[in-house]
Amino acid sequence: MIVKLKEARYVGAYRVWLLFESGESGEADLGDLVQRYRAAEPLRDEREFARFFLDEWPTLAWPCGFDVAPETLYERVTGRSPWPVASVDFGKAA
Repeated sequence: MIVKLKEARYVGAYRVWLLFESGESGEADLGDLVQRYRAAEPLRDEREFARFFLDEWPTLAWPCGFDVAPETLYERVTGRSPWPVASVDFGKAA
């Protein structure tokens, strides 16, 4: 499944409301990412965090260079992976 973001709005407290091309929408809490990654350090200031935009992919991105992939955001919003789970059949030993 190709995940495409259509819209993103800042809700507050590191939460972003997202609308996907599929029509699915919801909020993603990104506070843990801001705290975990050194590249996101400037975003610990909520004013900087709120300056996100959708880049050309479209990916949720910030002027400091930090971004979050649409697939990651989709999983956080829906609780489902956008990737199909491959079924592996190991067969029977001869």
